[in-house]
Amino acid sequence: MKSAPRRPAGTPIRDRSVQPAAGRSARRRGFAALCLALASLLVLSACSLPFLPTPTAKPSTSTVDPSIAASAPKGLEKYYSQAVKWSSCEDGFQCAEVKVPLDYGKPDSADITLSAIKLPSTGTKKGSILVNPGGPGGSGVDFVKDAGNTHFTEKLRANYDMVGFDPRGVKRSAPVTCLSDAERDAAREKVFRKDTDQGLAAALAFNKSLAEKCVEKTGPVLEHIDTVSAAKDLDVLRAVVNDAKLNYLGYSYGTFLGSTYASLFPENVGHLVLDGAVDPSISNEELTAGQAKAFEKALRTYVDDCLRQKGCPLSGSVDNGVQEIRDLINAVDQNPQTAKDGRLVTGTEFVNGLFLPLYDNQSWPALTQALDSAFSGDVSQMMRIADLGADREANGTYSSNSAFAFQAINCLDYPMVSDTAGMRAEEVRLKQESPTFGAFFAYGGVTCKDWPYKNTRTPAPVDYTGSAPIVVIGTTGDPATPLEWAQSLRKQLENAALVTWEGEGHTAYGRSNSCVSTAVDDYFVDGKLPQDGLQC
Repeated sequence: MKSAPRRPAGTPIRDRSVQPAAGRSARRRGFAALCLALASLLVLSACSLPFLPTPTAKPSTSTVDPSIAASAPKGLEKYYSQAVKWSSCEDGFQCAEVKVPLDYGKPDSADITLSAIKLPSTGTKKGSILVNPGGPGGSGVDFVKDAGNTHFTEKLRANYDMVGFDPRGVKRSAPVTCLSDAERDAAREKVFRKDTDQGLAAALAFNKSLAEKCVEKTGPVLEHIDTVSAAKDLDVLRAVVNDAKLNYLGYSYGTFLGSTYASLFPENVGHLVLDGAVDPSISNEELTAGQAKAFEKALRTYVDDCLRQKGCPLSGSVDNGVQEIRDLINAVDQNPQTAKDGRLVTGTEFVNGLFLPLYDNQSWPALTQALDSAFSGDVSQMMRIADLGADREANGTYSSNSAFAFQAINCLDYPMVSDTAGMRAEEVRLKQESPTFGAFFAYGGVTCKDWPYKNTRTPAPVDYTGSAPIVVIGTTGDPATPLEWAQSLRKQLENAALVTWEGEGHTAYGRSNSCVSTAVDDYFVDGKLPQDGLQC
């Protein structure tokens, strides 16, 4: 969403983060995926997870029950009743493609194809749970494929098929396409001093050129990848997996998608768990400020922990340790350094490397090692962590389009302050609220000022009138979606229960404790709503 740091996983928001080239998702990574990725660079013995066997996945064709197909809104009958072929893929999974309208306002004009993956239940199936890992821009197909066997509990997997999907505009589903891999590398090395008139003009010119390339390479779908359209896709997916009601687990931005669905299809809500909640009522600028403050808090918590560990490169008090990191960031920002692979490491990319481990306290040792090397003059490890957040492989290829999807979706979902005076004022506020990171969160309006399509929604409280209660989860030390957002969303939904995990990192289910997993599992499997206000 802005030329601020990209955060790993996920945002929006949201997982929101960005590179000079485009708003890059700080989308949420699953605990398993994040640990495995960082373990490829650094030894993280704490990343151990149970393994559940994958059942044999037999090819099948899903024919929608006529009573479910009958729930189709007028004009969309052919999409709700389509027969979907599930074919064996990815060693134990099933994959399928689902047709949805390009433009829900003109459903007969053209189609696009969504990609989905299914991890079949290990027991007696109660239904399917559709999963979104965050973003916007995160791949649900990758999430279920890479972490489905380890992230979800045995109880949940015994009762449900776990279904991941790439939302419209994301990776395999009519993806937003803008730059080549080489151009993405070059964009990440750009430095825009946006606090100067010349630097701001250069940043605006770059983003205008980027938008033109996105239009040219993506085509008509670029105008129709807003979250409301994605929520309508979610209802089509519900129908084609043959569920009368939607069962859904959304993380981070996925909670925004889920709450949007609840407002559009209140009578179709079955069981919704919204983990790492986004408050749909607040503005882009309020979201930015909330994240800036939350990451500042998370950094202080990390520093406090680091100072208690052997081998920490920081010294003195927490204030002193944070200042040492600020000085290091400033040094790299003012004089970008070269990594061992020859690439330039800017202040923005250095900060991106800082953000990713803050998403999960199990990854703090990785951050400590990277900082230790950086203080010694080698920023290569920090850049490699930033690469993980950017989905860049060691061979120079990028495995996703999440950076571009992030920007394109946010530009449709949010009006943004983009006049020079407004952005300058926001920078001042952000620096006050987050002395370490505020400058890197500023000037988000640059990315959407010359976007070819205007925003399609205005932030507002969610309006949910359904009879099925919804579960909202917040984490006390969440840097990407502060706990206050979960508390606000729970109030807006009214018919809901809030579960709070007293922990560090982004989101809870799949990486916290048995209190959270039991509450979620019992809700999905037994229909038992957790006590509102449950503290885990």
